[in-house]
Amino acid sequence: MPLSLQARLPRITDDLLRAVNEPGEALAPAAFAIAGVEYPALDAAPYLQRLERMGEAAAGRMQRHASAGAPARIATLNAYLYEELGFSGNREHYDDPRNSFLNEVFDRRIGIPISLAIVYLEIGRRAGMRLEGVNFPGHFLVRSPADPAGADDDLIIDPFHSGALLSEVDCRQLLRQHVGEEAAFDHGLLATATRQQIVVRMLVNLKRLYVRMRSFPQARAIADLLLAVDPSALAELRDRGLLAYHMEDFAAALKDLETYLRLMPRSDAAEIDALTATDSEGDGDDEPPSESAQIWEHVKTLRRRVAGFN
Repeated sequence: MPLSLQARLPRITDDLLRAVNEPGEALAPAAFAIAGVEYPALDAAPYLQRLERMGEAAAGRMQRHASAGAPARIATLNAYLYEELGFSGNREHYDDPRNSFLNEVFDRRIGIPISLAIVYLEIGRRAGMRLEGVNFPGHFLVRSPADPAGADDDLIIDPFHSGALLSEVDCRQLLRQHVGEEAAFDHGLLATATRQQIVVRMLVNLKRLYVRMRSFPQARAIADLLLAVDPSALAELRDRGLLAYHMEDFAAALKDLETYLRLMPRSDAAEIDALTATDSEGDGDDEPPSESAQIWEHVKTLRRRVAGFN
């Protein structure tokens, strides 16, 4: 009988942490570890071998443009990835969870910005290009950094749109499209993303998708992975507790939510102290309760439920 997701989670967690902490900039091992949540029998080795062959093929094409500038090298990589291999952004079914799993992206040749960016970064780096991830709000991007000798400027690449080069005006428009018309552009939004930040973004995307699908066991597993990668992520502790609540795992939910309230910022903790002291049914104020007050109400309910089991 196949192991349950909860039983497999420790191995997935170990694989992910090993991939995140290994030397270098490789992203594929971490992405394949995450895919283990959905694909218990996944063997990453054939995909990594395929990735190496793609990198070698891209490197061969780059040799023909060894003396060319960055735009020409990007155009060469784009031709290989999008024309020869057929990768593309899945605009019609953007929320298909398969877009987020690297094995499916390789098999189907379609994905979302961050999964296609991983393909772009992994193959481009193997071809000898200097490339970096960019954690842009709402739409992950890639940078070809400026040449230290001054031959080339920073170039921003959109892997979701066939490797299109984006100007600052394009980036401003992209920000408004994903965040809103009032969003203020800042060059800090184009900062280089670390491997940990990229992995966290992949996981947050998946968690949101699973919650929308009401796939709570998978969403809870992703919250576990987020806390393994970043133990200081209090919001993930809260979300894991709420997911456990939805799954009627009341003891686990209580543990997480009590820990969340204990560790939350002092200003919010003071509000909880006041609520604990009064424990009233309200004073007639029609304002909606704050998040911390809502979590405290969940904790009180959970304490009663858990006490009833003892």
